[in-house]
Amino acid sequence: MSWIPFKIGQPKKQIVPKTVERDFEREYGKLQQLEEQTRRLQKDMKKSADADLAMSKSAVKVSLDLLSNPLCEQDQDFLNMVTALDTAMKRMDAFNQEKVNQIQKTVIEPLKKFGSVFPSLNMAVKRREQALQDYRRLQAKVEKYEEKEKTAPVLTLASQAREELRPVREDFEAKNKQLLDEMPRFYNSRLDYFQPSFESLIRAQVRVVYYSEMHKIFGDLSQQLDQPGHSDEQRERENEAKLSELRALSIVADD
Repeated sequence: MSWIPFKIGQPKKQIVPKTVERDFEREYGKLQQLEEQTRRLQKDMKKSADADLAMSKSAVKVSLDLLSNPLCEQDQDFLNMVTALDTAMKRMDAFNQEKVNQIQKTVIEPLKKFGSVFPSLNMAVKRREQALQDYRRLQAKVEKYEEKEKTAPVLTLASQAREELRPVREDFEAKNKQLLDEMPRFYNSRLDYFQPSFESLIRAQVRVVYYSEMHKIFGDLSQQLDQPGHSDEQRERENEAKLSELRALSIVADD
């Protein structure tokens, strides 16, 4: 990472110690990495929440499609079964919506707010870089006059250049010091900021009791739908037998 985009008008004097520049690059590099990781985490959490919602919404859509199936008009037992399934899917969707709302509140929104700080930080770094370029340009100007013959006009111009340089140097040093002081503090604050969010996410799972409720919902549904004495293997054999009967019909028979 280089903070000198061009070499025009560079002073001979090393105005920023190399150790200070390395410290700055290291701290800013850590924040750039943190910004990218925060953006990626927010995106992945949103994808996960959207996928959760899409899953439960699709399940509700399936049960609604089954309710509109002509079979429900002809068979009361089938209608009762599909109605029970529809009720279970809607309960599941409601609990899932509550879980996703908690994720949005406890993780996604805090991630978004944390990420909103980085544009201001990057702008402060750009202002520091501009101040550094102004500092270098004016320092080179002072050096240019100091190398000339010490005539009265040259001395006057050198004095004016030093006066012009002083506030620019002070401005850069202030910006540089502020960033070197605050960038490590900002980076080290990430744990204090994110830990409560993810603790809230875990507690949200407990409060919503999503997985235990899903187990109860499908347990209740299974009890309503189960036929005594019918195993999964028996149901599969019965379905194959019925399918064979359908295939024997002339309207679906092979030519």
